[in-house]
Amino acid sequence: MPERKTGSAPDPSAHPPKVWETGESLDESRIPGTRRLWLAGALLVAVLASAVTAVTVLEDGTDTSAKDQKQNTTSAADEPVTPRAPAATAPSGKSGLAAPEASEEKADGTSSAPEDKQQGGAKPDPVPRPSKSASPKPSNPLKSVRAVNYPDRYWHLSYDSVRLDQVSSHSSSRTRQEASFKVVPGIADSSCVSFSLGDNRYLRHQNFRLRADRHDGSEYFKQDSTFCPRPSVHSGAVALESYNFRGRFLRHRNFELRLDPAEYNQLYLADSAFRLVKGLS
Repeated sequence: MPERKTGSAPDPSAHPPKVWETGESLDESRIPGTRRLWLAGALLVAVLASAVTAVTVLEDGTDTSAKDQKQNTTSAADEPVTPRAPAATAPSGKSGLAAPEASEEKADGTSSAPEDKQQGGAKPDPVPRPSKSASPKPSNPLKSVRAVNYPDRYWHLSYDSVRLDQVSSHSSSRTRQEASFKVVPGIADSSCVSFSLGDNRYLRHQNFRLRADRHDGSEYFKQDSTFCPRPSVHSGAVALESYNFRGRFLRHRNFELRLDPAEYNQLYLADSAFRLVKGLS
């Protein structure tokens, strides 16, 4: 019986299987462009990560600067209002010569209102309080100077000299104007007084007589036009001592205003006593 040749089993790997739809062999090689697709995907992921990081950093910086600005900035409404000390009030007196107000020297003619006093331990009120007075008062009202022993006679300017003349509401407007002055803080010493006529003219003593003269800016003029109120023996009146000739006071003699040494007799004390009243002009 002839021997049956037996061969080895066919190697299935030698012949790749056929695709049943097309009958073609499977292509196991790498798909073209795969590496480029991977690189593009990796680049996209890197770009997105960088964008997210930048946005996060910007938001953190904005929040930090906003917080710093909020901490370093203080609203004006939150700051407490520190009240200033009230202006010192001048001592009152019927003579009106003892205390000229410093506000009278302001060029714009305004005067500052006194601040409300702060109570001990009380918090200041940040809201300004309305003024009680609706209309401002004039800071430099005109005044007239009247003699104590001749109440119908006032200081009156006559040809640049000052006399004690009879002036009333029935006098002419010019006469009443010549008997009205502005009492201002002393030019040489603000604790004393000076008498202004306007137009840079003031009353001054010259050769120991009272007269009107224009301010020349000299120290002599400043001192000659400054007078210091002193107590008088007559109620509501003052005596006016010369700033640069201490011991000499203004007094009227024969109805002329002059600067004489002090005397302690009834006539001198009466002739050197004056009262400041509302201006006749």
